Amino acid sequence: MLIGELSRRTGVRTHQLRYYEAQGLLEPRRSAGGYREYGEDAVLTVGQIRRLLAAGLSTEEIAFMLPCVAGPDPDLPWCPELLDVLHTRLRGLDEHMDALTRSRLALSEFIEATERRSQEVAEMRPADIAGRMG
Repeated sequence: MLIGELSRRTGVRTHQLRYYEAQGLLEPRRSAGGYREYGEDAVLTVGQIRRLLAAGLSTEEIAFMLPCVAGPDPDLPWCPELLDVLHTRLRGLDEHMDALTRSRLALSEFIEATERRSQEVAEMRPADIAGRMG
């Protein structure tokens, strides 16, 4: 099948499919005219790639893992190297989530403090406001 058909069958845009190819995740054959030709297995492979990307894995990590992946879920065999990659990615996500939580807390504190000051200003008399500004 040509790239347009693979795109239609997987719901993945053609430029993304070309990117997967550039990253070594897809390996189409080339027709005599130079067109990319994908086998039926490419539909499954694209689905696996999408699921692994959704799990937060990089294309580099996926390229390492993809030869071992089976099935649409995808299923991964037991392998210490694969587990190391998955655990490392999970730790990275946990660290990122912790950083986001800290950022969210700090931002919430800034908002609360600013809203308190806004309320204080709203409750002040005009003469008090003029005195603070001068």
